[in-house]
Amino acid sequence: MKTIAVEDTLTGVRDLLQRNGYEVVRLSERRDADAVVVTGIDNNVLNMQVMDTKVPVIDAAGKTPEEILASLRQYR
Repeated sequence: MKTIAVEDTLTGVRDLLQRNGYEVVRLSERRDADAVVVTGIDNNVLNMQVMDTKVPVIDAAGKTPEEILASLRQYR
């Protein structure tokens, strides 16, 4: 897992991932990404996360960039 799509507002996450050897792309380019990092995910009535993707999606809400990096490393 080397290419991560990151929401534009998450500059701290973007910088940390790049310093740790990840290629970071914009969220709109997520088709080529191995994982996605967003600031929030909509939940439906059953409290299930909704995102149309086949790669891991990490919700950055309430997490530090270091916690997000640790979550990404779990998917290796």
